[in-house]
Amino acid sequence: MAELVDVVATVANSPEVNSRFEHLVLDFLAYLEFERGLSRNTLEAYRGDLLQFGRFLQSRARTAETAEGSDVAEFLGSLTGGSGQHASPATIHRKSACLRSFYRHLRREGVRDSDPTAALSAPRRGRRLPHVLTRGEISKLLDQPAGDDPADLRDRALLEVMYACGLRASEVIGLELADIDLEAQVLRARGKGAKERLVPIGSTAVQAVAAYLERGRPELVHGRPERQVFVNFRGSMLTRQGLYKIVQRHAVQAGLEGKMSPHTLRHTFATHLLAGGCDLRSVQEMLGHADVATTQLYTHLSSERLKDVYFKAHPRAVTARGPRGSARRAAS
Repeated sequence: MAELVDVVATVANSPEVNSRFEHLVLDFLAYLEFERGLSRNTLEAYRGDLLQFGRFLQSRARTAETAEGSDVAEFLGSLTGGSGQHASPATIHRKSACLRSFYRHLRREGVRDSDPTAALSAPRRGRRLPHVLTRGEISKLLDQPAGDDPADLRDRALLEVMYACGLRASEVIGLELADIDLEAQVLRARGKGAKERLVPIGSTAVQAVAAYLERGRPELVHGRPERQVFVNFRGSMLTRQGLYKIVQRHAVQAGLEGKMSPHTLRHTFATHLLAGGCDLRSVQEMLGHADVATTQLYTHLSSERLKDVYFKAHPRAVTARGPRGSARRAAS
């Protein structure tokens, strides 16, 4: 309730839009919070989007009730240039979604009998390819915690598990002792939406975890009961901030400062598996993706890698090249 009060106060103190538009916005924001449970950040973003739209309509002597599809299209179009505005595709996508939701609400409430956003086509959001470490870079990173003190044993096991299993930050810090079976070389990860999945653990990671559980973790927990596998120097559950600091410290030591975050290890896990010949569905299952389309983001193999795969796999592909690029056709 306090969230909406703050947002309402901001809307009410905006003299750029008329009181009727303010009322419609406030009613819509109340619906979003109480009926759909949206967060304060989303409410504030939508408030800003609608106030901006309201000022645009006012400059054209339009209201929320009289706005047409062309008004909405021109408003969104104005964000990509002119007046120094250059909104990103993601921002325009959010504003489009906001206006669609706003006008659906007005129709439900009987304020309008038509929807000016009905024919609106949202811009496609560009998906940035994730940064992935090379095999050499990942080796340098995993070699950094080389000591035998408890913190080094923990950090080595932590990094090895993240790369070996592709875990999210929340999954690795939430990992419990009962979730790991070193003999079977498998662990249970608790992903988004309380979904659980089993992920294999490679032998190198198994050895690192075994060393940590035997010689490192007992020194950190000081005999106190703690379910989480990875703990801080006080023996308590590792936090997201703690995980981030550990990864960044070793990234700096490996010369990878500014090149990675904990999630980079997940990206690298998926990409290296696919590059090594693992099928997409298996990678999807290990990552815990509900939709295989999300996993397909990791199929961005280099052109050289694709050529290598092609020349090895196709029965009538070129298999040998001469010194000037000449080639022999494979026997078929």
